[in-house]
Amino acid sequence: MTDTHLSETTFSQFDLPEPVRRGIEDAGFQRCTHIQALALPDALQGRDVAGQAQTGTGKTAAFLIAIYNRLLREPADERRRPNQIRALILAPTRELAIQIHKDAVTLGKYTGLKLGLAYGGTDYDKQRRQIADGVDVLIGTPGRIIDYFKQKVFDMKHVQVMVLDEADRMFDLGFIKDIRFLLRRMTPPAERQSMLFSATLSHRVMELAYEHMNNPEKVQTEDEQVTAEKVRQVIYYPSNPEKIPLLLGLLKRLGPHRSMVFVNTKHMADKLLAWLKGNDIKAAVLSGDVPQDKRQRLLGQFERDEFHVLVATDVAARGLHIPDVSHVFNFDLPQSGEDYVHRIGRTGRAGAEGDAISFACEASAFSLPEIEQYIGFKIESEAIDRSLLVEPSPPARREVRRPPGGRGDAPRGGPPRHRRRERT
Repeated sequence: MTDTHLSETTFSQFDLPEPVRRGIEDAGFQRCTHIQALALPDALQGRDVAGQAQTGTGKTAAFLIAIYNRLLREPADERRRPNQIRALILAPTRELAIQIHKDAVTLGKYTGLKLGLAYGGTDYDKQRRQIADGVDVLIGTPGRIIDYFKQKVFDMKHVQVMVLDEADRMFDLGFIKDIRFLLRRMTPPAERQSMLFSATLSHRVMELAYEHMNNPEKVQTEDEQVTAEKVRQVIYYPSNPEKIPLLLGLLKRLGPHRSMVFVNTKHMADKLLAWLKGNDIKAAVLSGDVPQDKRQRLLGQFERDEFHVLVATDVAARGLHIPDVSHVFNFDLPQSGEDYVHRIGRTGRAGAEGDAISFACEASAFSLPEIEQYIGFKIESEAIDRSLLVEPSPPARREVRRPPGGRGDAPRGGPPRHRRRERT
């Protein structure tokens, strides 16, 4: 990894409370990334900020430092009750909320501020009790946050700072009504500090900013690219039958130690997993129906190199910080430029180099013009060398999970023969 993603601005140049400075030192930060160098001068002065930031550029540390600075320098109202939060950070996915909380623990180690985490899929009562007992900074996803808010587990009458992370993804996932619901129930924009970060400051994102923020300062680096500069992008044009042999050939030739392979559907994810396992490649699937505890376990195993290929649907394209992902494969091209950017953003993080390899097959090539228009350049293409196509071994037998009370519990005679045939 190089340090070319860092600016000449150091954290020591800012007037920060000592507990915050100690947290930064523990995290090993000395020089700011470019988005931190641009956002912090305004944010530390209490001004609202709307920042354009690629994934992996340090935006999380920027808004956490600003939050801690504000909360330590402006004590809470004496009338504030324990269940009245002082700061709210909204993230579009569980994985991103968990990562933000992890970073917040590190940077806020010496602040004495209590952190809360709320996201769906697990630990409902545990999260509820923690928040009810009182937290200063609440981090979470919109659905679970609204659930607890409507139950009056906490209120937002004393919110001093609000952060909306990956705002464009909030629109994509249909959370914008939930976001507006929350923004209208906290302190008015003029009485709080608000920060918004997004991979793209599109018209709809800026409209939200101007409606619910107090004259935000728009910040983005001068040479801001939609995709990371050090991610090498290439595209192949395989026929549908060539996709599996091509992927196996590339994995064999490149030998990546940690790769993510993106597909568009869970069905394809399961199918691809069977092919990989059948060809002696350690892999796992991360898709929307994987329970939260299993998702976290899989991600931990991936980081520990217990398997080398993570097959994922777009549920994993955002909000994951997995170190040292060397290659991203778009086995299926995504249907939008934004999804393409966030998929390939899993590699080349924090100034590192990475490779993004895409397959424009018969079924998904129609998405390519929109993707190239979005990123602003034509992706370099590579011819398929026939020696690169590996003759695959048969796929491993896929496990069929039968729900209780379903066909798996049918009488011994089984369902009618034509029903059995449909399942094969």
